[in-house]
Amino acid sequence: MIINIIRSNFKIIFFGFVFTFFSCVGQSFFIGLFNSNIREELNISHGEFGTIYGIATLCSSLTLIWLGKKIDDLKLINYSFLVVIFLSFAALFFSFVKGIIVLALGIFFLRLSGQGLMAHTASVGISRYFNQSRGKALSCVWIGMSLGEFLLPVMIVYFLSFLYWRNVWQGIAVIILLILPMFTYLTIKHINKFSRENNNGDHTSKNIDTVKSWTRREVLKDLKFYSILPAMLASSFIITGIVINQTFIIESKDWGKFAIAKSFMIYSLLTVVTLFLSGFLVDKFTSRKIFPLLNIPLLLSLAVLAIFDHPYSAFVFMGFMGISNGLTNVLMSSFWAEIYGVNYLGSIKALTGSLMVFSTALATAVFGTLIDLGYSIENIAFLCAIYTAMSIFIVIIFQNSYKPTLIKK
Repeated sequence: MIINIIRSNFKIIFFGFVFTFFSCVGQSFFIGLFNSNIREELNISHGEFGTIYGIATLCSSLTLIWLGKKIDDLKLINYSFLVVIFLSFAALFFSFVKGIIVLALGIFFLRLSGQGLMAHTASVGISRYFNQSRGKALSCVWIGMSLGEFLLPVMIVYFLSFLYWRNVWQGIAVIILLILPMFTYLTIKHINKFSRENNNGDHTSKNIDTVKSWTRREVLKDLKFYSILPAMLASSFIITGIVINQTFIIESKDWGKFAIAKSFMIYSLLTVVTLFLSGFLVDKFTSRKIFPLLNIPLLLSLAVLAIFDHPYSAFVFMGFMGISNGLTNVLMSSFWAEIYGVNYLGSIKALTGSLMVFSTALATAVFGTLIDLGYSIENIAFLCAIYTAMSIFIVIIFQNSYKPTLIKK
C-alpha cells in the first residue's frame, strides 16, 4: 500500500524528505557540533553561548509566525525557492561569525531558515497535498530528519578533523545552493495550493475539499485549540530540556560518560519505527482519534527516569522518548489539517511551529533554573510527569470536540 502511494506521488514525497533532511542544518544537535569551536574563537562561556542561543531561538520563533504564513499566499515552488536561498545565505553568514552580535544573528538565521522554514515548508506542503494517505506520506517525509540525525553528526565530526569549521559552513552553503533549487524545480514545479494526491496514477486535484478551512484568527478564538496546546508542547519542551542537560543526568545517575549518547541509537530507531506505524494508524483511524495516546510514551519515559537508576534504564527512557518523538512528528502535522482544513494551514502551522520553537528555548531556561535551585533529575522528571499527565487528561476531556467542520453542499 505505502509503496503504491510513494510510486504515485514520488516527487512531492521526495521533496518533503529532502527538505526535512536539510532542515537539520538549523537544528540544535547540528549547530551544537560547532559549539566548542565557536566558544574557543569568540572566548565565550557555555552560559553565554546558551543565553545567545536562547534569545536568537525566541526571536526566530516570533518571526516564523509572519514568514510561515506566506506559504498560503505563494505557489509552493516559489516559496520553497525563497526558503532555500535563505538557508544557503544563513549557512554562509554563519561562517563569518566574528563577535557576539553577529553570532546571535547567525543563530537566528539558521534557526529560522532551517528548523523553522525548511521543516514548515515540507510539513505544510505534504499535509495540504495528501488527504486519504496523509499519515503514510508524513511518516515517509519525516524519515529525512531522522536520517539527518543519524548521519550528519558523524559526517561533520569527520570533516572537522581536517577542515576549518568556517570552511565546513561555506561548503554547506554551496551544496544547498547547487542542489536544492534545481531539485525543487524538478519535484514540485506543477504543484499548487489546490493540488491533491494521486491514487494509482489518477489525479484527484479537482476534488472539492469537504472540510471547512479555518483562518488563523478563527483558530485563536476556538477553545479546543487551547486544550491541544499543553499536549502539543510537552514533547518538544521536555525532550529539549533533557537533551540539553544530558551531562547533568549522567552525573546524577552515575550512568557513565556515553550512556545517553549510546541510547540515542535506540531513540532514533524507535522514532523511525513509530513514524511508519503512526502513519498507518493515522490513515486508518484519523489522528484526532489517536491523539489522546500522543504523550503516553513520554509519561512512561519520565517515570523510568524518575524511578530507575540502572545504566540500562537510559536505553528504556530514551526509547520511550523516541516513540513520543515519532508520534508527535506525524500526529501534529496531520492533526491541524484534519480539524481546521488545508487552505490556511500555513498560517496555523506557522503559529504552532513558533510555539514549539519557543517551548524549546523556554526549556533551556526552566531546566537550568531548576537545576541551579538544587532540584534533582528525579524531582524534575516528576514535575514533568505531572504536567504530561495533566495534558493527557485535558485532551481526554475535550476529545469529542476534535471534529472537522464539514462544508454543506
